[in-house]
Amino acid sequence: MRFLHTADWHLGRLFHARSLLEDQAHLLDQFVALVRNERPDAVLIAGDVYDRAVPPPEAVALLDDVLGRIVVDAGVPVVMIAGNHDSAQRLEFGARLMRAQGLHVAGRTLPAASCVRLHDAHGEVRVYALPYAEPAVVRDAIGTEMPSHEAALRAQLEAIRAVHPPGVRAVVVGHAFVVGGAASESERPLSVGGSGAVAAELFAGFDLVALGHLHRPQTLGGGRIHYAGSLLKYSLSECAHQKSVSRIELDADGTVAITPLTLQPLRDVRVVEGELAQLLAAGADDARREDYIHARLTDTGALLDPMARLRRVYPNALAIERTVLARSGVASEAGRKLRQLGTGELFASFFREVADAELDPDQRAALDQVLAGIAAAERESA
Repeated sequence: MRFLHTADWHLGRLFHARSLLEDQAHLLDQFVALVRNERPDAVLIAGDVYDRAVPPPEAVALLDDVLGRIVVDAGVPVVMIAGNHDSAQRLEFGARLMRAQGLHVAGRTLPAASCVRLHDAHGEVRVYALPYAEPAVVRDAIGTEMPSHEAALRAQLEAIRAVHPPGVRAVVVGHAFVVGGAASESERPLSVGGSGAVAAELFAGFDLVALGHLHRPQTLGGGRIHYAGSLLKYSLSECAHQKSVSRIELDADGTVAITPLTLQPLRDVRVVEGELAQLLAAGADDARREDYIHARLTDTGALLDPMARLRRVYPNALAIERTVLARSGVASEAGRKLRQLGTGELFASFFREVADAELDPDQRAALDQVLAGIAAAERESA
């Protein structure tokens, strides 16, 4: 059985205050063409379809157009789940109506995972859709206390194993951070005040685990656990990534073969370095001058309005970094470490300085609860 696996589209995302919808539409046109050429048995979209819980109308229209061309025009089924950036209820709107057309959307966490049954020449394949859910949501659905993301996912997978028939190939589509995976700067943490990571061993017994959340394409768990990666480069840490979607072949015995299918972005994300005059001269003849540019300027003297001058040759220049300031200690190691701390760690450090004491367990639990509530509210209103 053949799948096309993709994830982390983040439709409606802003990059340094610039809309990426044109770039996303450009790549999704290529993806639709791949679907037509590859003729997979199903397309698996593993969460973070939108970049925020309330996406802009243009992002909704783009998703509607892409899914219509895949499911209605090409006749290829789609299994799509909600990620931690999506609103489960909004993404799942009309799911029961769309199921008959071949669009299977799992947004909310239910006591039993959504199951899509597919068939090939070797028999049945069951695809279980597990949308992202915080432990409290899984607790409410299953009725058992869930102290962590790992406990919540373990309970969901055990419920699937309890009903899955022996000898039938099993696929899980999920959204999680598996221990050992390589993260990027653009991924929102799955947990506030604790670890959102889960062990690869939780997925034992499943033939294929098609995941979203990590933006670098990568395979774990002996080749069965796969991240397709994000649609675009969404941070400077991803400059070296080769973005793609994944063709996955599932054989009769459950053997998995994964092939990356490269997509060509409308604009790349890259770093250029040198003195401003050198960059201006090189940019005038740069065939990729429309790329999103982060400039590291090596000039030691004062510069007059360098961003405006840079944008005359690189119209999509996003930011400038003065390397002389970093060398002089202005951007100190302490400052860099401070910027890497989460809100909880920053508050704990502030409390330590003011009260000359550490947060006790009850205070830390109260802080984590407040931060989790703020994070949930931001997802709904961002």
